[in-house]
Amino acid sequence: MTLFRGLSAFPLTPTDAEGHVDTEGLARFLERIQRAGADSIGLLGSTGGYAYLTREERKRAVQAAVECIGGKTPLVVGVGALRTDEAQALARDAKSAGADGLLLAPMSYVPLNEDEVFQHFVAVAEAGELPLCIYNNPSTTRFTFSDALIARLSEVSNVVAVKMPLAADDDYAGELARLRSMTPDTFTIGYSGDWGAADALLAGCDTWYSVAAGLLAVPALALTRAAQSGDAVESTRLNRAFGPLWTLFKHYGSFRVMFVIADYLGLAHVQPPRPILPLPEDAGDDIRQALEKLE
Repeated sequence: MTLFRGLSAFPLTPTDAEGHVDTEGLARFLERIQRAGADSIGLLGSTGGYAYLTREERKRAVQAAVECIGGKTPLVVGVGALRTDEAQALARDAKSAGADGLLLAPMSYVPLNEDEVFQHFVAVAEAGELPLCIYNNPSTTRFTFSDALIARLSEVSNVVAVKMPLAADDDYAGELARLRSMTPDTFTIGYSGDWGAADALLAGCDTWYSVAAGLLAVPALALTRAAQSGDAVESTRLNRAFGPLWTLFKHYGSFRVMFVIADYLGLAHVQPPRPILPLPEDAGDDIRQALEKLE
């Protein structure tokens, strides 16, 4: 079972200016990830721009992904939405299309409290009837899951994993020990924030939910396997090669950088959804130089 373990690669969702999904372009991204051997694919995550797509386009993306992947790589689908009933519908859509698991972030306009988030997750987990991962992403949702809320949700049927932000003070070992003492043995704990992945994996986390792997799955998988095996020297070397890219991710935001990478690799010439603007041309030179470090 690799659904919420190992390397989970999160591709862009290429669209036109009106938000219609380019299913052929999406297939190119997915085939690249599959050939590299990633443990799972995270469709319609933050990198996949789920918040900018209608329900119908999200459904089209999932259907196209399932057809492309053909069950060879586990598929996790993001189903976050402002309204609970909408997130429930998206979860049912994903299951009907053939997804293997769900990823849910507590999107909001009015700030949510813990009981509201708990009830939201219970409702979506029940509707989706698939293994579900908690998406703890305070940088975009402005909601931070407490340890107690994660522990409470880990007892809910179908809630089986959490995708965490980078640990405070880089204390991954401490955070993992704390969360594992509060959750079932089968509950998996992974991290996003690519520049902290090596440290998190070496500390024993279960999953790297990776932006970079959406287009650069081969070097990301090499880093994952080195860290999983406890090879600190090799994982440090590989992470150092990624260093210039991590710097650009932190400076520009990984979402924006990924569009430039897709163009540079010749996989798709697409722009981020407005109001997100493309990066200036001089950023492209820095991104190309960062990619050269990974060749």
